[in-house]
Amino acid sequence: MSKILVTGGTGFIGSHTVVELQEAGYGVIIVDNLSNSKAETVDNIEKITGVRPEFENFDLSDRGAVLNFFLRHKGEINAVIHFAAFKAVGESVHKPLEYYRNNVNSLMNILEGMKYTGVANLVFSSSCTVYGQPDKLPVTEGTPRKPAESPYGNTKTVNEDIIRDFCHEEKQINGLALRYFNPIGAHPSSLIGESPVGIPNNLVPYITQTAAGLRKELSIFGDDYDTPDGTPIRDYIDVVDLSKAHVVAIKRLLEGKNKSNYEYFNIGTGKGLSVLELVNAFKKATGVALPYKIVGRRAGDIVKIWADTTLANTELGWKAEVPIEQTLLNAWNWEKRCRGIK
Repeated sequence: MSKILVTGGTGFIGSHTVVELQEAGYGVIIVDNLSNSKAETVDNIEKITGVRPEFENFDLSDRGAVLNFFLRHKGEINAVIHFAAFKAVGESVHKPLEYYRNNVNSLMNILEGMKYTGVANLVFSSSCTVYGQPDKLPVTEGTPRKPAESPYGNTKTVNEDIIRDFCHEEKQINGLALRYFNPIGAHPSSLIGESPVGIPNNLVPYITQTAAGLRKELSIFGDDYDTPDGTPIRDYIDVVDLSKAHVVAIKRLLEGKNKSNYEYFNIGTGKGLSVLELVNAFKKATGVALPYKIVGRRAGDIVKIWADTTLANTELGWKAEVPIEQTLLNAWNWEKRCRGIK
Protein backbone atom coordinates (compact mmCIF):
# COMPACT_ATOMS: atom_id res chain seq x y z
CA MET A 1 0.00 0.00 0.00
CA SER A 2 1.32 3.42 -0.95
CA LYS A 3 1.78 5.73 2.02
CA ILE A 4 1.25 9.47 1.67
CA LEU A 5 2.54 12.17 4.01
CA VAL A 6 -0.13 14.86 4.35
CA THR A 7 1.19 18.02 6.02
CA GLY A 8 -1.53 20.14 7.59
CA GLY A 9 -3.72 17.05 7.48
CA THR A 10 -5.97 18.07 10.38
CA GLY A 11 -6.81 21.36 8.66
CA PHE A 12 -9.81 22.09 6.47
CA ILE A 13 -8.65 20.86 3.06
CA GLY A 14 -6.08 18.49 4.53
CA SER A 15 -8.58 16.49 6.59
CA HIS A 16 -10.97 16.07 3.66
CA THR A 17 -8.08 14.95 1.46
CA VAL A 18 -6.99 12.39 4.07
CA VAL A 19 -10.52 10.94 3.95
CA GLU A 20 -10.46 10.71 0.15
CA LEU A 21 -6.96 9.18 0.15
CA GLN A 22 -7.93 6.53 2.69
CA GLU A 23 -11.14 5.74 0.84
CA ALA A 24 -9.02 5.29 -2.31
CA GLY A 25 -6.84 2.74 -0.48
CA TYR A 26 -3.79 4.85 0.41
CA GLY A 27 -2.11 4.84 3.81
CA VAL A 28 -1.67 8.29 5.38
CA ILE A 29 0.68 9.93 7.86
CA ILE A 30 -0.48 13.36 9.02
CA VAL A 31 1.94 15.97 10.32
CA ASP A 32 0.32 19.06 11.84
CA ASN A 33 1.21 21.42 14.70
CA LEU A 34 -2.51 22.10 15.40
CA SER A 35 -2.00 25.87 15.18
CA ASN A 36 -5.33 26.24 13.32
CA SER A 37 -6.98 22.85 13.81
CA LYS A 38 -7.93 20.32 16.45
CA ALA A 39 -6.55 16.87 17.34
CA GLU A 40 -10.03 15.31 17.42
CA THR A 41 -10.15 15.70 13.64
CA VAL A 42 -8.08 12.49 13.53
CA ASP A 43 -10.86 10.71 15.48
CA ASN A 44 -13.48 12.00 13.05
CA ILE A 45 -11.47 10.90 10.01
CA GLU A 46 -11.42 7.43 11.55
CA LYS A 47 -15.21 7.55 12.10
CA ILE A 48 -15.77 8.37 8.42
CA THR A 49 -13.32 5.91 6.88
CA GLY A 50 -12.92 3.18 9.51
CA VAL A 51 -9.16 3.74 9.32
CA ARG A 52 -7.10 5.82 11.72
CA PRO A 53 -4.34 7.78 9.99
CA GLU A 54 -0.97 8.02 11.69
CA PHE A 55 -0.48 11.43 13.29
CA GLU A 56 2.58 13.38 14.45
CA ASN A 57 2.45 16.83 16.04
CA PHE A 58 5.38 19.11 15.27
CA ASP A 59 6.21 22.34 13.44
CA LEU A 60 7.33 21.90 9.83
CA SER A 61 9.30 25.15 9.94
CA ASP A 62 11.65 23.33 12.38
CA ARG A 63 14.28 21.92 10.00
CA GLY A 64 15.72 19.46 12.51
CA ALA A 65 12.29 18.01 13.33
CA VAL A 66 11.43 17.62 9.64
CA LEU A 67 14.69 15.88 8.73
CA ASN A 68 14.34 13.62 11.77
CA PHE A 69 10.84 12.70 10.65
CA PHE A 70 11.96 11.79 7.12
CA LEU A 71 14.85 9.71 8.45
CA ARG A 72 12.55 7.81 10.83
CA HIS A 73 10.16 7.05 7.96
CA LYS A 74 12.77 6.38 5.27
CA GLY A 75 11.49 3.88 2.73
CA GLU A 76 7.88 4.24 3.95
CA ILE A 77 6.61 7.35 2.18
CA ASN A 78 5.77 7.34 -1.54
CA ALA A 79 4.55 10.93 -1.87
CA VAL A 80 3.89 14.15 0.01
CA ILE A 81 0.88 16.47 -0.16
CA HIS A 82 1.94 19.77 1.37
CA PHE A 83 -0.92 21.85 2.80
CA ALA A 84 0.62 23.19 6.02
CA ALA A 85 0.80 26.99 5.86
CA PHE A 86 -0.53 30.17 7.36
CA LYS A 87 -3.38 31.17 5.05
CA ALA A 88 -5.19 34.39 6.06
CA VAL A 89 -4.85 37.03 3.34
CA GLY A 90 -5.60 40.03 5.58
CA GLU A 91 -3.42 38.82 8.45
CA SER A 92 -0.49 38.25 6.09
CA VAL A 93 -0.54 41.95 5.14
CA HIS A 94 0.05 42.82 8.79
CA LYS A 95 2.43 39.94 9.59
CA PRO A 96 4.53 39.46 6.45
CA LEU A 97 7.66 38.08 8.13
CA GLU A 98 5.68 35.42 10.00
CA TYR A 99 4.10 34.30 6.74
CA TYR A 100 7.35 34.14 4.78
CA ARG A 101 9.20 32.43 7.62
CA ASN A 102 6.54 29.77 8.13
CA ASN A 103 5.32 29.10 4.61
CA VAL A 104 8.63 29.19 2.76
CA ASN A 105 10.82 27.48 5.36
CA SER A 106 8.41 24.59 5.84
CA LEU A 107 8.42 23.84 2.11
CA MET A 108 12.22 23.97 1.85
CA ASN A 109 12.54 21.64 4.84
CA ILE A 110 10.19 19.14 3.22
CA LEU A 111 12.02 19.24 -0.12
CA GLU A 112 15.30 18.67 1.69
CA GLY A 113 13.83 15.72 3.58
CA MET A 114 12.45 14.25 0.35
CA LYS A 115 15.81 14.58 -1.40
CA TYR A 116 17.82 12.88 1.33
CA THR A 117 15.42 10.00 1.87
CA GLY A 118 14.40 9.24 -1.71
CA VAL A 119 10.77 10.47 -1.67
CA ALA A 120 10.08 11.31 -5.30
CA ASN A 121 6.60 12.88 -5.49
CA LEU A 122 5.14 16.14 -4.18
CA VAL A 123 1.68 17.65 -4.63
CA PHE A 124 1.71 21.28 -3.54
CA SER A 125 -1.27 23.25 -2.28
CA SER A 126 -1.04 26.39 -4.40
CA SER A 127 -3.63 29.06 -5.07
CA CYS A 128 -5.22 31.28 -7.68
CA THR A 129 -3.64 34.15 -5.75
CA VAL A 130 -0.56 33.60 -7.97
CA TYR A 131 -2.52 35.27 -10.79
CA GLY A 132 -3.10 38.48 -8.84
CA GLN A 133 -5.87 40.45 -10.53
CA PRO A 134 -5.79 38.97 -14.05
CA ASP A 135 -6.33 41.12 -17.13
CA LYS A 136 -8.57 38.49 -18.77
CA LEU A 137 -11.05 36.01 -17.32
CA PRO A 138 -11.36 33.11 -16.90
CA VAL A 139 -7.74 32.32 -16.05
CA THR A 140 -5.96 29.42 -17.71
CA GLU A 141 -2.65 27.88 -16.66
CA GLY A 142 -1.12 30.08 -19.34
CA THR A 143 -2.40 33.28 -17.72
CA PRO A 144 0.64 35.28 -16.60
CA ARG A 145 1.29 35.29 -12.90
CA LYS A 146 1.25 38.78 -11.44
CA PRO A 147 2.70 40.26 -8.27
CA ALA A 148 0.47 39.00 -5.50
CA GLU A 149 -1.83 41.36 -3.63
CA SER A 150 -0.74 39.93 -0.25
CA PRO A 151 2.28 38.29 1.39
CA TYR A 152 0.19 35.10 1.68
CA GLY A 153 -0.34 35.09 -2.07
CA ASN A 154 3.32 35.81 -2.67
CA THR A 155 4.36 32.81 -0.56
CA LYS A 156 2.43 30.63 -3.02
CA THR A 157 4.25 32.22 -5.97
CA VAL A 158 7.64 31.91 -4.26
CA ASN A 159 6.95 28.30 -3.29
CA GLU A 160 5.91 27.39 -6.82
CA ASP A 161 9.20 28.83 -8.05
CA ILE A 162 11.18 26.92 -5.41
CA ILE A 163 9.53 23.64 -6.47
CA ARG A 164 10.08 24.38 -10.18
CA ASP A 165 13.76 25.19 -9.66
CA PHE A 166 14.26 22.23 -7.32
CA CYS A 167 12.66 19.80 -9.80
CA HIS A 168 14.74 21.29 -12.62
CA GLU A 169 17.90 20.34 -10.72
CA GLU A 170 16.67 17.17 -8.99
CA LYS A 171 15.34 15.23 -11.99
CA GLN A 172 14.27 12.29 -9.80
CA ILE A 173 11.68 14.42 -8.00
CA ASN A 174 8.25 15.20 -9.44
CA GLY A 175 6.33 18.31 -8.37
CA LEU A 176 2.70 19.04 -9.15
CA ALA A 177 1.03 22.27 -7.99
CA LEU A 178 -2.75 22.53 -7.72
CA ARG A 179 -3.85 26.15 -7.94
CA TYR A 180 -7.15 26.19 -6.06
CA PHE A 181 -9.74 28.82 -6.25
CA ASN A 182 -12.01 29.20 -3.15
CA PRO A 183 -12.62 25.95 -1.25
CA ILE A 184 -15.81 25.87 0.84
CA GLY A 185 -18.23 23.38 2.36
CA ALA A 186 -17.85 20.34 4.61
CA HIS A 187 -17.97 16.57 4.42
CA PRO A 188 -21.55 15.27 3.93
CA SER A 189 -21.17 13.27 7.17
CA SER A 190 -20.87 16.57 9.11
CA LEU A 191 -17.92 15.02 10.97
CA ILE A 192 -15.28 17.31 9.46
CA GLY A 193 -15.49 20.83 8.05
CA GLU A 194 -13.95 24.27 8.28
CA SER A 195 -13.50 25.18 11.93
CA PRO A 196 -10.99 28.02 12.25
CA VAL A 197 -9.51 28.99 15.58
CA GLY A 198 -10.78 32.46 16.57
CA ILE A 199 -12.53 34.85 14.18
CA PRO A 200 -12.86 33.27 10.70
CA ASN A 201 -10.83 34.80 7.88
CA ASN A 202 -12.76 32.94 5.19
CA LEU A 203 -16.25 33.88 4.08
CA VAL A 204 -18.28 30.70 4.51
CA PRO A 205 -17.35 29.97 8.17
CA TYR A 206 -18.23 33.57 8.91
CA ILE A 207 -21.58 33.04 7.15
CA THR A 208 -22.34 29.84 9.07
CA GLN A 209 -21.25 31.33 12.41
CA THR A 210 -23.49 34.33 11.77
CA ALA A 211 -26.39 32.03 10.89
CA ALA A 212 -25.72 30.12 14.13
CA GLY A 213 -25.85 33.35 16.16
CA LEU A 214 -22.16 33.41 17.11
CA ARG A 215 -21.64 36.61 15.12
CA LYS A 216 -23.99 39.58 15.19
CA GLU A 217 -23.78 40.08 11.44
CA LEU A 218 -21.72 39.27 8.39
CA SER A 219 -19.25 41.95 7.27
CA ILE A 220 -19.02 42.27 3.48
CA PHE A 221 -15.77 43.96 2.58
CA GLY A 222 -16.70 46.52 -0.06
CA ASP A 223 -19.65 46.98 -2.43
CA ASP A 224 -17.91 49.37 -4.82
CA TYR A 225 -15.96 46.87 -6.90
CA ASP A 226 -16.26 46.67 -10.69
CA THR A 227 -18.74 43.78 -10.61
CA PRO A 228 -22.51 43.61 -11.33
CA ASP A 229 -23.50 43.98 -7.65
CA GLY A 230 -20.33 45.72 -6.44
CA THR A 231 -19.06 42.79 -4.34
CA PRO A 232 -16.01 40.68 -5.21
CA ILE A 233 -16.42 37.58 -7.39
CA ARG A 234 -14.74 34.25 -6.66
CA ASP A 235 -14.83 30.68 -7.94
CA TYR A 236 -16.17 28.67 -4.97
CA ILE A 237 -15.34 24.96 -5.10
CA ASP A 238 -16.64 22.19 -2.85
CA VAL A 239 -13.92 20.90 -0.53
CA VAL A 240 -14.69 17.25 -1.32
CA ASP A 241 -14.40 17.92 -5.07
CA LEU A 242 -11.11 19.68 -4.36
CA SER A 243 -9.86 16.80 -2.22
CA LYS A 244 -10.58 14.32 -4.99
CA ALA A 245 -8.29 16.34 -7.27
CA HIS A 246 -5.41 15.58 -4.88
CA VAL A 247 -6.08 11.85 -5.08
CA VAL A 248 -6.04 12.06 -8.88
CA ALA A 249 -2.81 14.08 -8.78
CA ILE A 250 -1.13 11.52 -6.48
CA LYS A 251 -2.20 8.67 -8.77
CA ARG A 252 -0.81 10.55 -11.78
CA LEU A 253 2.61 10.89 -10.12
CA LEU A 254 2.78 7.37 -8.69
CA GLU A 255 1.84 5.86 -12.06
CA GLY A 256 4.36 8.06 -13.90
CA LYS A 257 1.72 9.68 -16.12
CA ASN A 258 3.00 13.23 -15.57
CA LYS A 259 4.30 14.84 -18.76
CA SER A 260 7.15 16.68 -17.02
CA ASN A 261 8.56 16.62 -13.51
CA TYR A 262 6.91 19.95 -12.70
CA GLU A 263 3.25 20.54 -13.61
CA TYR A 264 0.47 22.83 -12.40
CA PHE A 265 -3.31 22.83 -12.78
CA ASN A 266 -6.24 25.14 -11.98
CA ILE A 267 -8.76 23.53 -9.63
CA GLY A 268 -12.10 25.34 -9.59
CA THR A 269 -15.63 25.15 -10.97
CA GLY A 270 -15.19 27.54 -13.88
CA LYS A 271 -17.97 29.78 -12.58
CA GLY A 272 -17.74 33.03 -10.61
CA LEU A 273 -20.13 34.03 -7.83
CA SER A 274 -20.19 37.38 -6.03
CA VAL A 275 -20.23 37.60 -2.24
CA LEU A 276 -23.88 38.70 -2.32
CA GLU A 277 -24.78 35.87 -4.69
CA LEU A 278 -23.19 33.44 -2.24
CA VAL A 279 -25.16 34.92 0.66
CA ASN A 280 -28.38 34.52 -1.37
CA ALA A 281 -27.44 30.94 -2.32
CA PHE A 282 -26.96 30.19 1.39
CA LYS A 283 -30.49 31.43 2.12
CA LYS A 284 -31.88 29.34 -0.75
CA ALA A 285 -30.04 26.22 0.45
CA THR A 286 -30.80 26.52 4.17
CA GLY A 287 -33.79 28.84 4.54
CA VAL A 288 -31.68 31.08 6.82
CA ALA A 289 -31.48 34.80 5.99
CA LEU A 290 -28.27 36.47 7.13
CA PRO A 291 -27.93 39.90 8.72
CA TYR A 292 -25.05 41.68 7.00
CA LYS A 293 -23.44 45.09 6.71
CA ILE A 294 -21.17 46.60 4.09
CA VAL A 295 -17.79 47.70 5.44
CA GLY A 296 -14.62 49.03 3.82
CA ARG A 297 -12.52 46.99 1.45
CA ARG A 298 -10.06 44.52 2.97
CA ALA A 299 -6.33 44.83 2.24
CA GLY A 300 -5.08 42.22 -0.22
CA ASP A 301 -8.44 41.39 -1.83
CA ILE A 302 -8.76 41.31 -5.61
CA VAL A 303 -11.89 42.27 -7.58
CA LYS A 304 -12.80 39.09 -9.43
CA ILE A 305 -11.37 35.77 -10.54
CA TRP A 306 -12.60 32.42 -11.76
CA ALA A 307 -10.97 29.46 -13.45
CA ASP A 308 -10.78 27.85 -16.83
CA THR A 309 -10.49 24.21 -15.73
CA THR A 310 -10.12 22.64 -19.19
CA LEU A 311 -6.59 21.37 -18.52
CA ALA A 312 -7.51 19.67 -15.24
CA ASN A 313 -10.65 18.23 -16.84
CA THR A 314 -8.76 16.73 -19.78
CA GLU A 315 -5.33 15.89 -18.34
CA LEU A 316 -6.35 14.77 -14.86
CA GLY A 317 -9.80 13.47 -15.77
CA TRP A 318 -11.16 15.51 -12.85
CA LYS A 319 -14.18 17.82 -12.71
CA ALA A 320 -16.04 19.70 -9.97
CA GLU A 321 -19.48 18.14 -9.48
CA VAL A 322 -21.16 19.30 -6.24
CA PRO A 323 -23.77 22.09 -6.74
CA ILE A 324 -23.23 25.29 -4.74
CA GLU A 325 -26.45 24.91 -2.73
CA GLN A 326 -25.44 21.41 -1.60
CA THR A 327 -21.98 22.69 -0.66
CA LEU A 328 -23.49 25.46 1.47
CA LEU A 329 -26.00 23.08 3.07
CA ASN A 330 -23.13 20.75 4.02
CA ALA A 331 -21.29 23.71 5.58
CA TRP A 332 -24.40 24.68 7.56
CA ASN A 333 -25.01 21.09 8.73
CA TRP A 334 -21.39 20.96 9.94
CA GLU A 335 -21.80 24.25 11.81
CA LYS A 336 -25.03 23.06 13.42
CA ARG A 337 -23.37 19.85 14.57
CA CYS A 338 -20.47 21.83 16.07
CA ARG A 339 -22.87 24.12 17.94
CA GLY A 340 -25.40 21.49 18.97
CA ILE A 341 -28.14 23.14 16.88
CA LYS A 342 -31.02 20.87 15.83
